[in-house]
Formats: sequence, C-alpha cells, structure tokens
Amino acid sequence: MNNLTKKDIENLLPHREPMLLIDELINIKKLFSATAIVNVKKDSFFVQGHFPGQPVMPGVLIVEAFGQAAAALTAHGLDKETYENKLVYLMNVEKARFRNPVLPDCKLELYIEAVRSHGRVWKYKGEASVNNKKMADAVWSATIVDRK
Repeated sequence: MNNLTKKDIENLLPHREPMLLIDELINIKKLFSATAIVNVKKDSFFVQGHFPGQPVMPGVLIVEAFGQAAAALTAHGLDKETYENKLVYLMNVEKARFRNPVLPDCKLELYIEAVRSHGRVWKYKGEASVNNKKMADAVWSATIVDRK
C-alpha cells in the first residue's frame, strides 16, 4: 500500500480527534519517506483561539504533525508485532523554522524523510508547504517505547 487514509493512520497511531492532525499519508517509500496531508480548515480546533479574526496554525502543531507523519511512516514499515503495544515519543527538535503562516482552508503538505535509525531511536527531517511554497521545516528525533 503506497497511501494511507485517515482510518489506516488511526490503526497505526494512538492519536484521535482532535489531536490526530494528519489526514492522509501518500507517496510512501517504506521506512524512508512519505508526504502527509493536513487539511487546515476554518473549523479546525486551534483556529478559534489562535488568533481570532486572523487565524494561523500554531507552529507547535506543525511540528506535532511532522511527528505524527513520521510515526505513521515508521509503524507502517515495521512488522505489526514490532509496533503493536508501542508508542512513539518525540525526543527532541533540533531545528524548526517557520517561514510563512499557515492559514485555514489550505492543504498543508509535509514531506518527511527518515534520516537514520539506531535501535528504537529514529531521526527525521521534514518540509511543510502549501501550493509548493515552503511554510516550515524541521529536524527531530523520536523513540519507540513500550506501552505501560
């Protein structure tokens, strides 16, 4: 499967509405890269308070969406037994740059790439764009841990 729907993503990640930010994962290259789609809508939960009258998707949620996309890419590429009963935790964000505001009623595309993995620790990089205009980029690490 080269694309994942929101339902497929729900089967891989523990996130649920309203915190499941990614709507699709497309162009998947197993354990290497993918593009996540985030449909930023006028009724998205963060729009009402950030900022009323001039809403912007918070940068921290763009980073969260990067993390969710990376977790889905990794879980999708591993054997089910490897990720079953596991969680993926963000460990650090080395770099995050926000170049343009992400405004409602757009399709935010997150291109993510697994840079390397060492045991349960993975490093990723990503670039966010709207209509081929770069909005943000980041480098981060995450770890796979057992659920309690």
